[in-house]
Amino acid sequence: MFFKDVIGLEEIKSKLRFMVQTGRLSHAILFSGSEGTGALPLALAFSQYLVCDQVRLNAQTLPGESCGVCSSCVKAARLIHPDIHYAYPVFPSKAGEKPLSVDFISEWREFISRYPYGNLYDWLQFIQAENKQGNISANECNDITRKLSLKSFEGGYKIQIIWMPEYLGNEGNKLLKLIEEPPPDTLFILVAQNESLILPTILSRLQIIRLPKPDIREIEHALMEQGQIPAGQARKLAAVSQQNYREALRLLQEEPDDWQGLLRDWLNGIMKTGPIAQVKWIDDISKQGRERQKQFLQYFSHLLEQAIRFRMSGEQDNGLPSNEQDFALRLNKTADISCQQAIIEEINNAIYYIERNAHAKMLFHALTIRLYHILVNREVAVVT
Repeated sequence: MFFKDVIGLEEIKSKLRFMVQTGRLSHAILFSGSEGTGALPLALAFSQYLVCDQVRLNAQTLPGESCGVCSSCVKAARLIHPDIHYAYPVFPSKAGEKPLSVDFISEWREFISRYPYGNLYDWLQFIQAENKQGNISANECNDITRKLSLKSFEGGYKIQIIWMPEYLGNEGNKLLKLIEEPPPDTLFILVAQNESLILPTILSRLQIIRLPKPDIREIEHALMEQGQIPAGQARKLAAVSQQNYREALRLLQEEPDDWQGLLRDWLNGIMKTGPIAQVKWIDDISKQGRERQKQFLQYFSHLLEQAIRFRMSGEQDNGLPSNEQDFALRLNKTADISCQQAIIEEINNAIYYIERNAHAKMLFHALTIRLYHILVNREVAVVT
């Protein structure tokens, strides 16, 4: 992958080149960016840049881009370079199994080629994890230590990319010494969406590079150039993407999950049909995997944010699909801004606890009660 394939982030790319040229590249870097910012594509492009033969041979007058034609670039682009290693959340298909990232490397290569801006939910669905939640295990940490203790195959950097280090539990402490005192020419690149969930002991040993969200114009341009989307459609998708390129692609591809129908049933249960319908709905959503539960709540939050924008701007058409636009307008009839903001805060809290393995039925039962008080009783103070 090339730097040019990464949307925006020109200042960050220049900073990375400068760090290489001046010999100030830290041995452990964290690319921290919310969904759709391109943190993983940047890590892949940077790793290809570092192993490129032309870059290695021109340390003082660095090219702005990896050459793309040397054997190192070709292998890095295909994710088969022997000195670039990957770790990412995986799951055991059977009880007692201890899978490693390398067990899913074929799927990983295909996933990156198809969905370089994909999130963890996309990845777990791609490898058919169903309701299972991925993690990076102690066994993976041991394998990372083993691989990085070997000599470089091609005489340059040994690079370990860890995607979603938020899913390193306490076993991540196994990597502390290696991250703090790695072998010569060894580089860790961690890629995270929420740095607050990374083990503090690991976080304190990283050089943190925080990535800004892409500009709407950058998303529009990328949709036209990379996705061959007509200018008008690209402009509308970029406008409602919340500066999230992955979200723009989701809207383009029309997410198959019927989040809107699920949301409609939930709100009807809260405001009209009562406890029996609520219990059935809670039972249904509890059977979904944690990632799907998070996606659903994020979708609800997205509609609420669009409803608030409609109310504040007075506009009736900001590029939303017509069914989502209608739903957002109905939300404005159901709740005022203070209620909508309170619900968004409750949703964010719920997502936080889902990520920490909260009991699904208890969580959604409590959330349903809180939404009832907000929507029916207009009690907007958040219960903690």
